Amino acid sequence: MIKVKLTLAYDGSEYFGSQIQPDKITVESVLLEAFKTLNIDTNLEFSGRTDRGVHAFRQVVSCIIPKYFNNLLQLKNILNNILPSTILIRNIQLVSSKFHARFSAKKREYRYLFTNSCITPFNYKYITYINNNIDKKRIKEASELFVGTYDFKYFSKTGSAPKTTIREIYKIDLYQYNKIFILRFQANGYLRSQIRMITATIFAANQQKITLQDIKKQLNKTKKFNIKPADPNGLYLSKIYY
Repeated sequence: MIKVKLTLAYDGSEYFGSQIQPDKITVESVLLEAFKTLNIDTNLEFSGRTDRGVHAFRQVVSCIIPKYFNNLLQLKNILNNILPSTILIRNIQLVSSKFHARFSAKKREYRYLFTNSCITPFNYKYITYINNNIDKKRIKEASELFVGTYDFKYFSKTGSAPKTTIREIYKIDLYQYNKIFILRFQANGYLRSQIRMITATIFAANQQKITLQDIKKQLNKTKKFNIKPADPNGLYLSKIYY
């Protein structure tokens, strides 16, 4: 047996998230079916879970496969022919038996795409539309407040039971490509829907619905504002650092 690392991209709008769920089509369930077609029975280790509707540029998955599949380029091509067009394996490489897609990761990067320009039938699944002016200065000021180590309990969904709700965000950048704005997040890890809740808070600050002081209060857990998570369609898992 050998251990391999798969780097893949997928259109999250077609799936109920990355992690396998009963009676739901997920990225993991589709990948497992593709492996079973080749008589490969394995467990998949994802670098992190993505919610329903969230996309990935470079999700990482590790697993153990039979040694006779050592022609990894051929295996990649075979799997891509089996998989639907909404999932693409970019690369498969041999790794140490100690490698784990999740636990070996040092840093995770996500990007959130949004615009206040007209959304079309061809991009509405992939970019979030916000119906107001975009104040880049205000967005950057709000984003900077989240950089550092905090207890992000008030910026995550309930329903899971992590060992700790403390996470460190290394940076949040804002940049622009044509009429699309991108928030880039880098952190050691994330809680459930954490990025979507932070993004929604940044959007609320942009609209002056909350102040920077309000954000500080929620970060310090002295007050919680009822803000709905930003839509999943603008969020992409973009890179895992090892």
